[in-house]
Amino acid sequence: MRETIAASQLSRRRFLQSSAAFLAAIHAWPRNAAVAQDHTRVEPGERPPREDGIVVENPRLRVPVSLIIDDSTCLVNLAHFAIPQFAQIFPDRYTQPWKLLPREIPDAFVEKFAGWCHEQGVKGKYSIVPYPACVGWLDRDLPGWSKQELDASLQLVRDRILPDWDIHPEMVSHTFVVDPRTGRPFPEKSERFMENWRWTDDKSADQIAEYMAFALRILKNVGLPCEGITTPGGFGNRVLPELSRATLHAVRDVFGAEIPHYFRHLFTDERSVAPRVEFAAGLNTDHPRCVVSIIGCTGDWFGGWDGMEVGHADQFITEDGRGGRLPKVIARQEPAILVCHWPGIYWNGYELGFRIFQEVVRRLDAHYNHLQWMKLSDISRYWAARELTAFTWREQGVTLRAPFGTPQFTVRFKQRDASQLVHVAGSEQTVLKPIDNLRRLAPGTFVRDGRDLVACFDLPKGLSRLEGLQSQA
Repeated sequence: MRETIAASQLSRRRFLQSSAAFLAAIHAWPRNAAVAQDHTRVEPGERPPREDGIVVENPRLRVPVSLIIDDSTCLVNLAHFAIPQFAQIFPDRYTQPWKLLPREIPDAFVEKFAGWCHEQGVKGKYSIVPYPACVGWLDRDLPGWSKQELDASLQLVRDRILPDWDIHPEMVSHTFVVDPRTGRPFPEKSERFMENWRWTDDKSADQIAEYMAFALRILKNVGLPCEGITTPGGFGNRVLPELSRATLHAVRDVFGAEIPHYFRHLFTDERSVAPRVEFAAGLNTDHPRCVVSIIGCTGDWFGGWDGMEVGHADQFITEDGRGGRLPKVIARQEPAILVCHWPGIYWNGYELGFRIFQEVVRRLDAHYNHLQWMKLSDISRYWAARELTAFTWREQGVTLRAPFGTPQFTVRFKQRDASQLVHVAGSEQTVLKPIDNLRRLAPGTFVRDGRDLVACFDLPKGLSRLEGLQSQA
């Protein structure tokens, strides 16, 4: 088979048998190692009082699903260029045969991947590293590729990726720390000056925000809007409160994003993977703010961060739909956010990671009818509204004060009924249509579920109310 030949060509067996190389895979993007140290809880900030008998459900009673793609950029195969740079710092850990890896992940594959995902309704996050492994600046030139090739690659991202995917910087280079004043990597080559390792140790939120803003502005220069960031490797892991605040400030300052978010953690154990709404403040003012931490729920069980491993769909969900990681998360009604790395999806032209992902999507479709693919920004917005909207019971209704609006806001009113339900926002009134099937729930409808009433509507920012709720006898 072609896969067997490819694995042989890339010395995969030698790679996997090498304990030093195995450690390299762990230390390069230490997500699971990072979560083991996740003992510093970031402040949630303000929360509104809760009313009894009101529960905010998932949007349309569906479980959000998303795909996080790390280490992607334009044209550059980050693994090919990053491995020798990591080896400068940890020569015993990075022994992969990186010269055998292709230097480029072609735009033809980006087009193929984006097209298939769009047809399937898949959404998520796609990193664009602004200065990938110090090869070149995406807003200037990319040595090894013509200006026309770079411009075409950026346009492809705008046209085919942006509609379904959030764009994140994964800091500036994903390897050496770059001095924002000079645009050159710092001369010291140690883990203290690597984005993946210790540079953020003891840094303030302002210092981290300055570095994030440097990366964000490069993407702004090439017309790629961002509402969030992805941390490269261990970036920020020892200064989690500062990382959260830095994201809030940098993304708001550069892009004016209302609800910044970031991807730092993934958990594959029994911990909750629900998004964390952090540093919420000003909820009763015209200028509310918060930042959302998005948490992945899987490891990279596709093709690894370097495209030299082969995972299996069963690690995500087995053929019968009962085993694997995803059914456990879906059963808890928490967002099932898969994590992968672009070199492993491409898998050196053999697309093994992509094929595994296609099989995972097929199995999810076969076993579930209550999932909803969402971008990270949409999940973040929903969770901010879910946790920060205040409810106040009033006669035959409820008043909502929402610091942030969101589509598909879904609320369960326990032991309540209604013959007619009306959502009032300012001078606009929307009569919600009664339906008789939970799976048909959509904005502008409500359904009875046992002794409860579940309503779905687009929640506006500010004050609104639902009228027509009645207590059951």
